[in-house]
Amino acid sequence: MKVRYNNLFKLLIDKKMKKTDLAREAGLTPATLARLSKDEIVSMETIVKICECLNCRIEDVVELVPDNN
Repeated sequence: MKVRYNNLFKLLIDKKMKKTDLAREAGLTPATLARLSKDEIVSMETIVKICECLNCRIEDVVELVPDNN
């Protein structure tokens, strides 16, 4: 399975937030922000921080998709 954070980025647009705003408000490092942008796996702790910051559910942030190899 792969992860996608398209839901997160759509949510940021709806809330008129930039990725850097999220990073600052949720306490994310630039490296974590880069991993999110590249659809790489991040820790559950990071996902929880994002959900708390945006007052949303996990499925509003991350989506699991089949790995079609």
